[in-house]
Amino acid sequence: MRLAVVGAGKIVAEFLPHARQIPGVTLAAIVGTERSRAKLEQTAATHGIPSVFTDLDACLADPAVDTVWVAVPNVLHADVARRALLAGKNVVCEKPFVLRAEDLAELRALAEERGLILVEAISTQYLANVEWMRRNLSRLGDLRLVQCEYSQYSSRYDAFRAGDVAPAFDPAAGGGALMDLGIYALHLVVGLVGAPDSVVYTPRMERGVDTSGVAVLGYPDLTAVCVAAKDSPGPSRTKIQGTQGVMIVDGPPNEIVVVELQLRDGTSERIALDDDPHRMTAEFRAFVRMIAEHDLAERDRRLDHSAAVLDVALRAVASAGLRLG
Repeated sequence: MRLAVVGAGKIVAEFLPHARQIPGVTLAAIVGTERSRAKLEQTAATHGIPSVFTDLDACLADPAVDTVWVAVPNVLHADVARRALLAGKNVVCEKPFVLRAEDLAELRALAEERGLILVEAISTQYLANVEWMRRNLSRLGDLRLVQCEYSQYSSRYDAFRAGDVAPAFDPAAGGGALMDLGIYALHLVVGLVGAPDSVVYTPRMERGVDTSGVAVLGYPDLTAVCVAAKDSPGPSRTKIQGTQGVMIVDGPPNEIVVVELQLRDGTSERIALDDDPHRMTAEFRAFVRMIAEHDLAERDRRLDHSAAVLDVALRAVASAGLRLG
């Protein structure tokens, strides 16, 4: 994977030191705006990235790049991913993948036509702990209730209240609690128990954006509640309850560090299978393998999951009368 990083925000700064340590990842280029050139050049120097671009098309024309990591504001995902696919590059796109179902359908068609890898970067779907949860759900008996919460007082919330609106709080940029934090909960829940029959999202609105909210997902014999808050702190926790026991994860649904299993028969287990230094390491190892082996079947399986999650998110948005982008 000869990777061009498109974006220079918080997630990029956080992950680049770890990306350099993943076998098969070569940091080939970084792309941003002209006004961020100084930051781009500093980032490139720090991480040994040979090329800096402020023109995306120039980067996409570079034969030294075979994969693009899309790490720009949500509303720009579809356009950057489309241009990369049209240029013959594989695409790893940050969450939420896109803001419209038709955009994902178009991107998928382009990837299929060109035999390219297209995946959403959603860390928990590649963690060994989550795979263990999936394999052991049946031990809980008949599932009854899922609670998945991600709450944090955003570092940008005070500025937002003062009138400085960052993309994460801008509905025109695809921001808000549901698409920023809640999307992790939706990925975890849908990945474990499948797509729901009904979706209702009740947001707390402030200055036109959902700063927190609760999504209720209805299944034939199960209810899932997904809580996301950017305007208040609180313990983030996932709990899956069944007739025979419960699984508990203390911590947010974007990193599943420890899983506790407690069964009615007295069985108790504590699972901690992931020992990577960063939560995104496992997914990028998987992307390296998919690209190296040209594993289109795995691409399609991952795209099916992302499409199901996007459908749930858009049903939640519609239920609350919100508008994205």
